[in-house]
Amino acid sequence: MWVQRTLTLSARPRGFHLVTDEVVDCVPEIATVQTGLLHVFIQHTSASLTINENADPDVRTDFETAINHAVPENLPYVHTLEGRDDMPAHVKASMMGASVQIPIGGGRLLLGAWQGIYLCEHRNHGGSRRLVLTLTGL
Repeated sequence: MWVQRTLTLSARPRGFHLVTDEVVDCVPEIATVQTGLLHVFIQHTSASLTINENADPDVRTDFETAINHAVPENLPYVHTLEGRDDMPAHVKASMMGASVQIPIGGGRLLLGAWQGIYLCEHRNHGGSRRLVLTLTGL
């Protein structure tokens, strides 16, 4: 089986946001898959995806602190047409990645006990974000 859907996420403020439930809700066919994979791809260059801690919200705050330390906005960027936060957002998105892939077994995502899918919004006002969800399995 192959299923592909586009999920439009509502605009979120800069930061790290759990979107696992929205992803799963968009592809109800996951419940019928005994063995498979879900590929999640973001169609933007200033936001990214990652999988990490889904329980303690402090982790999301610390992610934002760490990524801003690693990629500060006050470097002498040349690409500045779209605002001061744009080029650092592109760098952060490249560092974090544009996709995640999750195994599926027994009709559910095989994430670890404390794992969730994050939208990493690197712009101050990034707007809505589109994810392409591709499910394959038996």
